[in-house]
Amino acid sequence: MKAFYPGSFDPFTNGHLYVVRQAAALFDQVVVGIGINPTKPVHFPPAQMQAAIAQTLQEEKLANVQVEVYNSLTSVAAAQVGADFLIRGVRNGIDYGFEENLAALNQKLSGLETIYFRGGQTAHISSSMVMELVRFGADVSGLVPAAVWTLIKKGPARVN
Repeated sequence: MKAFYPGSFDPFTNGHLYVVRQAAALFDQVVVGIGINPTKPVHFPPAQMQAAIAQTLQEEKLANVQVEVYNSLTSVAAAQVGADFLIRGVRNGIDYGFEENLAALNQKLSGLETIYFRGGQTAHISSSMVMELVRFGADVSGLVPAAVWTLIKKGPARVN
């Protein structure tokens, strides 16, 4: 069975990695899909984040996980890769409420069920929080994988 884990991953955090590890243990294949949302500011070019995530997956020996960039509806991208399920991470009750709305819409559009993974010990990490810390010069190396930290140290590109 194959799962599709969509997100902006701008940047990909240790929280995202936690969800990927959980999904990789449950599914035969997992596709991490970096979605391009033209209405959302992007700090790192998707191709650069894709390379950093791919390097992380290799370092973590997660051979059944791949990463792709998509520029369509999540339901369309999931269908294109042959996904059986959507994967989402949930940190708290606020996330759950938001994710339930997305899950209902995605199920209506594609018929795919969404499986949630709790954030566990990484529930305090969010991409927006990481970028706020970066703006103030904080060391976020403990919040993101090493390859992503290398990308962050080069500086956000502010793509749009």
